[in-house]
Amino acid sequence: MIAGPRRPAPANQSPCLSLCPCPSGLLSSTPRRSWRRRPQCAPSSDGCRDPAQAADPQADPAAAGRGVSGGGEYGRDRAQGRGRHQCLGGQPFLPLHLPSCPEMMSSLSLLVSWRARAVYPASSMGNTLRTVRVWLKRDSGQYWPSIYHVMPSPCSCMSFNPETRRLSIGLDNGTISEFLLSEDYNKMTPVKNYQAHQSRVTMILFVLELEWVLSTGQDKQFAWHCSESGQRLGGYRTSAVASGLQFDVETRHVFIGDHSGQVTILKLEQENCTLVTTFRGHTGGVTALCWDPVQRVLFSGSSDHSVIMWDIGGRKGTAIELQGHSDRVQALSYAQHTRQLISCGGDGGIVVWNMDVERQETPEWLDSDSCQKCDQPFFWNFKQMWDSKKIGLRQHHCRKCGKAVCGKCSSKRSSIPLMGFEFEVRVCDSCHEAITDEERAPTATFHDSKHNIVHVHFDATRGWLLTSGTDKVIKLWDMTPVVS
Repeated sequence: MIAGPRRPAPANQSPCLSLCPCPSGLLSSTPRRSWRRRPQCAPSSDGCRDPAQAADPQADPAAAGRGVSGGGEYGRDRAQGRGRHQCLGGQPFLPLHLPSCPEMMSSLSLLVSWRARAVYPASSMGNTLRTVRVWLKRDSGQYWPSIYHVMPSPCSCMSFNPETRRLSIGLDNGTISEFLLSEDYNKMTPVKNYQAHQSRVTMILFVLELEWVLSTGQDKQFAWHCSESGQRLGGYRTSAVASGLQFDVETRHVFIGDHSGQVTILKLEQENCTLVTTFRGHTGGVTALCWDPVQRVLFSGSSDHSVIMWDIGGRKGTAIELQGHSDRVQALSYAQHTRQLISCGGDGGIVVWNMDVERQETPEWLDSDSCQKCDQPFFWNFKQMWDSKKIGLRQHHCRKCGKAVCGKCSSKRSSIPLMGFEFEVRVCDSCHEAITDEERAPTATFHDSKHNIVHVHFDATRGWLLTSGTDKVIKLWDMTPVVS
């Protein structure tokens, strides 16, 4: 363990943290083609892009830390639409450069303790870098490394509890190492190690109320340990490698998202667990989970660019789809006091969703051999094509009513924010006329982080958002202008 410097840098020494402006410009992407698959859930047993470019703050202090607006293009069935963009209030963000971190920070985790003004990044690069660093904000406003600790194996995930100052770190060798940070955050003391998994630890959660440590690994195992004794309490084998983990303390339900796109819900006891149900709605792997214990709603993000809101508390199996990213959704955070969801993606977009509105489920796509509007045959309906002496047409679907229509009967595009379509999508002509201007009012705001986001941590008390990207930069955002 190496203690970092505790005094400001000399005048001729460049600080390790600088305020950097992001170049302006819109975030563009190539429209994608996807096929609609309705979210499904099994019966329940108990109801239940560019890299940010650094600039010298002394050379241009006025330009340091400006937030910029951004947005993107999104398309389904090659339907294009322009998003609505806002800046993050012009408040400064703090990019923290990690020059020794890997080019792709896929194993970097971030946690923040705003009381101590500390940032905890853990990074790994093969056998050359296995470090955990704690950055403290000094009186000068600069962030400086207070702790630089080398781990025996590359770090893969972290969990920090600010009340107990307990830091749990998952490693590539399957071990979970637990440390206790000092009150001044200048020292981390080893407490114990858990031999939790056979391979890399993918997710960690520390439950203070139950003194449990929950974890998932690449060995497709979910396990929970007692943090007092270090004893393994139980485990469960998932269908695929888990990539998302959330826990409800009140009901002791754990939510596990995996690479197959499935969300598994388990009921945990002291030494055993029972399967409650599984959710299937994503066409890609689940990349992030977020649980709201007040409204009892689960949010899942996926590599299929979508976010699904699962209404657990309503017990009706309602699933609301949110479409706002042009790349995989990397992280989700929820502000309970304002009922706003923050989703961050690999496209660099930060989307703030207003969940305090009555949203609607997207309809299931209907099957038909001919257009359900003009009765023209589709190209596989040879009998009707022969009888009517007409060439078959290509099939499309209206995003509002779900009917199978031809291109002539669905030539219009419209946004449907209450159904989660913030960008313009294909609708039939009759639905286009029925959609009012009030129904087209946006329910989300779009912002450009100017780097491909990998991990996110959100502090709801201050409204600060910390993002890390593949450009090896950590940025601190003031989200109070949009989350308030």
